[in-house]
Amino acid sequence: MSLFITSLNSGSNGNCYYIGNDTEAVLVDAGISCRETEKRMLRLGLSMHLVKAIFVSHEHIDHIRGITVLAKKYQLPVYITAGTLSHGGLALSEHLVMSFTAYTPVQIGGLSVTAFPKLHDAAEPHSFIVANDVVKIGVFTDIGAPCEHVIRHFQQCHAAFLEANYDETMLDQGRYPYYLKNRIRGGKGHLSNKQALEIFTLHRPAFMSHLLLSHLSQDNNNPTLVQELFAPHANGTEIIVASRYAETPVYKIIA
Repeated sequence: MSLFITSLNSGSNGNCYYIGNDTEAVLVDAGISCRETEKRMLRLGLSMHLVKAIFVSHEHIDHIRGITVLAKKYQLPVYITAGTLSHGGLALSEHLVMSFTAYTPVQIGGLSVTAFPKLHDAAEPHSFIVANDVVKIGVFTDIGAPCEHVIRHFQQCHAAFLEANYDETMLDQGRYPYYLKNRIRGGKGHLSNKQALEIFTLHRPAFMSHLLLSHLSQDNNNPTLVQELFAPHANGTEIIVASRYAETPVYKIIA
């Protein structure tokens, strides 16, 4: 059995990740508009009617911007914690609001979605593993530090969306004010290229076929820099840098 994955957008301007099989799919976050989500899926040959649920990692606007319209238009259940819903201010119909609990799988047809906590400056931040009977896909973005939860789940993945948000030198020498630099690198902000590479090189399972490097900073990172940093360590894993301007191709992940 296989799963199909794509990043519809990845960055501080919006994050949305698609994971599905032949009959159903889920979105992890919906941080771009409903119209833009539809356009990008159409270009990829994907149908919104296969999407059966949205799972929300946390309440920051680049992860929730499109949720209200998408959920209403397609009557999609939104799996979200009470704290994230409250802090995000989402105006969702009550019948579309579904809760989840860390480490308790949610079954969406043939897909199993399991949340686990992460370090980020949000109310109740979570990352996700989406799986069928054999293939596991991880979504690891907006992570302040590579905690035990992240490492243990990364070691299980056939493919993963992994944050590589900033280059340490670019951040240090860049135009951001000191407080914002400290927020980003302070343990509850974002993963640096170096931290992401360490996760990959130290904990990549031999069967990982695809790594989508995600949530790159517009000001403090460079896609070419990231690609060149990871390429020598690929060891058979296809390395893709997810764009903040466009969708990636659809990748078929098999065990």
